[in-house]
Parts: sequence; C-alpha cells; structure tokens
Amino acid sequence: MQLCVLVSLIMAIILGGSDIAAAWTQRELVSGQLHGTLTLPEGEGQVPAALILPGSGPVDRDGNLPNGKNESLKLIAHALAARHIATLRIDKRGIGESREAAPREDDLRFGTYVDDAINWIKLLQDESRVEAIYLIGHSEGALVATLVAQEVEVAGVVLLAGAGEPAGKLIGRQLAASGLASTLKNRSDEILASLEDGQHVADIPPELAALYRRSVQNYLTSWLPLDPVRELAKLSCPILIVQGTSDLQISMDDAKLLAAASPTARLVAVEGMNHVLKSSPPGRRENLLSYNNPDLPLADHLVPAIADFIGAP
Repeated sequence: MQLCVLVSLIMAIILGGSDIAAAWTQRELVSGQLHGTLTLPEGEGQVPAALILPGSGPVDRDGNLPNGKNESLKLIAHALAARHIATLRIDKRGIGESREAAPREDDLRFGTYVDDAINWIKLLQDESRVEAIYLIGHSEGALVATLVAQEVEVAGVVLLAGAGEPAGKLIGRQLAASGLASTLKNRSDEILASLEDGQHVADIPPELAALYRRSVQNYLTSWLPLDPVRELAKLSCPILIVQGTSDLQISMDDAKLLAAASPTARLVAVEGMNHVLKSSPPGRRENLLSYNNPDLPLADHLVPAIADFIGAP
C-alpha cells in the first residue's frame, strides 16, 4: 500500500509539475451566461478569496489575448492558492466561455463590467469556505475594481498596473509613444475631447477606426470621464497598488498618482516587472515577446506582496 502511494506521488510530480505543491482544487462557476474558475486551496477551513478582474480588450480569465498567451492571471490564481488564498478568475462578457453573453458593441458600457463583477461577488459570498472577499484588478480591471468597491463592501482592493490618469490621457500618451503622425495625433485629441463631453463623432480617419469606430463610442463616452484618482479617493478599504518598473503601458508615475489618492493605499514597486506581470529584460522587443510566453514565471515579488496584503500565511 505504501509503495502504491509513493508511486502515485512520484507520477503526480512528473505529470503535474509544480501543481502538486500548490494543493488546490478548481471548479467552474457560472453567473447567468458568464463563466469563471474558482480555485480553492485544499482543506476544509475558511480562507480569504479574491475576485480577479482582467484588463481591457479580449482578455480571458487566464490573462490571455487571442494573439498573446501569457497565462498571467492563471499563474496568480495558482500561486495564491499555494498561499491559502482562494481566487475567482472570470471570462469577461463576450470573451472565452462567456462569449454568448456578448452585447452589441453599441450597447456596451463601462458600467456593464462593474455590474458583472458585483454579481460575481454575490456568488463568492455564497461559498461556505470564503471568509473575506478582496478584489484584484489588472490594467483596466483596476478601475473596474475601484468602482465595484464603491458599491459593495470588500476587505481590500489590489490594483495591478492600473492607470493613474483618465483613459483619454492614457490613450494620448500611448499614441504619442507609438510614433503616430502628428496630424493623426491631433485628430485623435479632437475626437477624445468630443467623446469626453459625451458628443459622438462621425468623421473618423481610417487609421483611427479601430479606436473610435462609431459602434464603440457609447462605451468610450461612459469610460473617458472616469478619473481613477478621483474614484479611488472615494474608498475607505485597504488598497494595495502594485506597479512594475518595466511596464511599457503604465508607468510608476501612474502608481504614485493612485497612491496619493488615499491614506489607506500602499504602493509596491516590482523591479523589472512588465505589464503582463512577468520579469522582463530592458529592451522593448524582449519585453513584448513575454506577452506571448506562458512558460515565463511571474515577477518574483508580485505574489508575496499580494499575499502579505491579504494577510494569508
């Protein structure tokens, strides 16, 4: 009998890799037409849990894009489970297993994601092993988490690579960094100004259609007026802000702006971490290559910072 057990453990290590050390279980959760994965540490005792909210675009529950598989959010879930923290990571409306819940682009609003997250929290509250609920928002998900925490009482909020300025300024910053022609950059600024005022724009240059096409303008007019700093200042719960120093999309200045918004906020800078939460070489090309490398581990100090904030052993 002991030999059989030993052989089983050896096979588990060979086939499962590091999963054997994590000792977790996973199961699917469903909220209406939305799908997610609940990861629970093994055992029967109560544990804190975090709802993980992905960033902008077609990002699935694991942190992957159609052309970029990095598994960042899945890696966070498994690493936190190894530290006795449960997680629920979700496919956004219209993405992954939640694709049947996709609204028409004209009907999507930023608040849609906030409402969906609140419904996921209600499901977590029904889990008998969950004793406290935290929010972990990555990139655009950081702002979603901030708005959710204004509506629902949570134990704390973790913002990973969250913008510190309204989306219009962030878009302008990223377009300038991309080397966009000055005429198009100026036109983009004009379009953003109109959308921030709630005014739709009919004349969109083909080069900017992916950003400002008519069908996404309702979403943009609901998102652009939101100021992450102003919204974060409304929270009274504990806040952890984690920012990588090698992030090409969000800077340490963003993180410092967020940290200054609330006396309950704590800022952790992770040296060498990029936007997909991996350790990255300094070069831009190498940095971007990590966006499609699921085998690259998370940056070393990321998960310990989150686990320490949540207070797990």
